[in-house]
Amino acid sequence: MNSKLKLILASKSERRIQILNDLGIIPDVVLPANINENIKKGEKPRSLAIRLANEKATHIYQLRKNNIEDSLILSADTVVAVGTRVIEKPTSALEAYKAIKLLSGKNHKVYTCVCIIDAKGNYYKKLAETRVKFKNLSEEEIKYYIKTNDWIDKAGGYAIQGKAQSFIIKISGSYSSVVGLPAYETIHLLRGLGYDVYKS
Repeated sequence: MNSKLKLILASKSERRIQILNDLGIIPDVVLPANINENIKKGEKPRSLAIRLANEKATHIYQLRKNNIEDSLILSADTVVAVGTRVIEKPTSALEAYKAIKLLSGKNHKVYTCVCIIDAKGNYYKKLAETRVKFKNLSEEEIKYYIKTNDWIDKAGGYAIQGKAQSFIIKISGSYSSVVGLPAYETIHLLRGLGYDVYKS
């Protein structure tokens, strides 16, 4: 393991930072990757998560390419979908209402891609796919939830660790992936690239 390797997190997400911290990993640099996250016509949820994670890492790589020696850039993107329909981050209470109404009583999938670029510009990535089942929600439950504003800046309009956790009947797959960063896949990639995840 290379104890000199630095980790650059291409994200401003407090949830992703917290997951890394919980794993004992403190990023050396945290930089938000400001990219266009619009969906391309006909783009599938899985492909969208992979593309956006790649673009986030690439954005930071381009910014830091003259100062990236002994560094790894880590990014991630989470996409929530019912079938092939992507449930984007709501931008209004109405959009949030429609998103939660759509998820009510249904199975949906959460795709999170973690991407790492090394100093030579090589890409490494893993995709975690998790199935989540919501209970049937009453109008009262949905309207109360929307008023809490817990849907703001959340893929699919909810956070599994937030107020919507009582909506979830079943989860099959990676819990941390639904939060925003698949722990197993992230550690697997970092260790494979020589990053000392167990350094004190």
